[in-house]
Amino acid sequence: MTLETPQTSPDDVVRLTAGDWSATLAPGLGGTILSLEKAGRAIFRPSPEDASDILDTACFPLVPYANRIADGRFTFGGREIMLPVLPRFAPHALHGDGWLRAWSVEQGGDGSVTLGLKGGGDHWPWPWTATQTITLSEQGLRIDLSMTNDATEPAPAGLGLHPYFHRSADMALRLASSGVWLTDAREIPSRLAPPGDIADWTSGLTVSQAPFVDHAYAGWDGRAVLCDASGDIVMTASDTCRWTQVYAPPGEHFVCVEPVTHRPDAVHAPVDEDPGLVVLRPGEALSIWMTVGTHR
Repeated sequence: MTLETPQTSPDDVVRLTAGDWSATLAPGLGGTILSLEKAGRAIFRPSPEDASDILDTACFPLVPYANRIADGRFTFGGREIMLPVLPRFAPHALHGDGWLRAWSVEQGGDGSVTLGLKGGGDHWPWPWTATQTITLSEQGLRIDLSMTNDATEPAPAGLGLHPYFHRSADMALRLASSGVWLTDAREIPSRLAPPGDIADWTSGLTVSQAPFVDHAYAGWDGRAVLCDASGDIVMTASDTCRWTQVYAPPGEHFVCVEPVTHRPDAVHAPVDEDPGLVVLRPGEALSIWMTVGTHR
């Protein structure tokens, strides 16, 4: 069982503006943001004009879980769960399937749009409903993401957002955390270590000087600052996001700082660990938010 990427066209693009801020969205392409700018400055890395691959876009939602589930399988409630995987990330399942489905526009207004999606079936054994509200103001961007368990039984759940910040040559990242999850050869978390074992961003580290990073930072305080000669980009997230996944591959023109509610492969965490994955009762919801602004 494999997942397919939805397609988009220029007719599907939604444009938002507020003051010096502008953004374009593609609801039909996984509910993604294609661009975010302030006064002509790219805040998120801009998507190609003909983007059809979600991994080329600027930001997308992660629902009903974030990051990897080892081998696309786990046990919950006494039964074995098998998930479909994308061939390029096999054998692991990645980021749920909300980013791979077409979202519908439920409400639109001045500087804001609300998108909706119903999931479940072959992709997740428990039906769910997700809502994503994207708002631009003179202060910047805000995204509110929530999911509700529509099943008649408890269900595991997790959320995240995957922004690709435009990265200049001199950009530094500053964020505080208590630890970083080291990964094994299969890119699955193996043990929690001090942040400096991978890259310690506490005092601000120039991204181009960091090693390859694709790791979850624990004990995150919900704030990240990206600094360069053009000024600071400040991201904040709700207190439900106690982890952030930093993805900073060398030589690229982006860096991802992803607010998430749980660490990767949380479904396989030992019983004495709090990995962040929650269990929603029928009708119960989980919500997060993220803001992006600037200052000099």
